[in-house]
Amino acid sequence: MALDVAVKKNWVEIQKKFDVPVNAIGVKIKKNDERTLKVWKEEGIDKFMKK
Repeated sequence: MALDVAVKKNWVEIQKKFDVPVNAIGVKIKKNDERTLKVWKEEGIDKFMKK
C-alpha cells in the first residue's frame, strides 16, 4: 500500500532531522516494529536519515 504523497513528504522532512529511524510523527521506530520499518524502507525514507 503506497503512502499518501503529503504524508511521505512530511515524513521525509521529519526524518532529515534525526539520525535514527523515526515514524511520520517523529517518534523513534522500535527495532521490533517490523511493519513500520518495512514501510520506512520500501518508501525510501531511509535515504533521508541525518548522517
